[in-house]
Amino acid sequence: MKHEILILFALFTPLPWIHADEIILAGGNEVFIVNAADAVAGKLNKLWRWSAQDANDVPEAVRRDFNHMDECKVVEKGAKLLVCASNGGCALIDRATKSVLWRAKSRNAHSLDLLPNDRVVVASSLSGDHLEIFDLKAVAVASIYKTPLRSAHGVLWDDSRKCLWALGYDELCCYTLAEWETAKPSLNLKSTYKLPDADGHDLRPVPASAGLLITTEHGVHIFDRDKKTFKPHPILKDLTKVKSVDIHPVTQRIVLSTWGTTLRLFEPEATIMFKDARPYKARWVP
Repeated sequence: MKHEILILFALFTPLPWIHADEIILAGGNEVFIVNAADAVAGKLNKLWRWSAQDANDVPEAVRRDFNHMDECKVVEKGAKLLVCASNGGCALIDRATKSVLWRAKSRNAHSLDLLPNDRVVVASSLSGDHLEIFDLKAVAVASIYKTPLRSAHGVLWDDSRKCLWALGYDELCCYTLAEWETAKPSLNLKSTYKLPDADGHDLRPVPASAGLLITTEHGVHIFDRDKKTFKPHPILKDLTKVKSVDIHPVTQRIVLSTWGTTLRLFEPEATIMFKDARPYKARWVP
């Protein structure tokens, strides 16, 4: 009986590393995390915050590179964060210590993702118009490879298919890695798919599926990586100028930003209102 009570206690006692659903947001000069339920109720406490403006390991002359934050991705099971800004600053941050593990500059950076062999790819948008590969072992060092992509806005490493998906102005591109074990890696363009309409902006996976979420000027779409087809998102298809959309991997709840003071949640619907923030991107912290 005593053993059964202990099992029940373990089942129903919250574990210290399990937290309520959190959302990480990028906008202005900071990235920060809020509790989703509290934020919907109007309690906008920042559970975690990072800004280059007060980071001790970011040189004073570099801090302005991290103005206008426009991406925040949780990687390595939540232990690290990838962030970038349209002023060019890119960084990999340790969540526990807020230490900057890697830093670089890419013109009008709009998204980034980790690649195999300790490398990172950055989508350099208008006035850059390319993808750049950096070595994570080299801080504040120039990229080791570039390839053109007009208005590059989204990148996603697809580990199961061993390819990189990248979103441009009016196309979705798929690249394979080449010469990856050498000091001079490159990307081979495998295939290109015309977007349903122009101004591609956000690129995210649909959890546990072959789908990719893609936002454009006039809607939100799902691209099937197996069938190579686009279809309108059943709920979000008519929403315009969506800057970011993300689906929670467990609850399937959707968080969406149109770069204003209001975030929208779907399934179930709710809103989060900000007074002193204007989030550009919003992602779930799984």
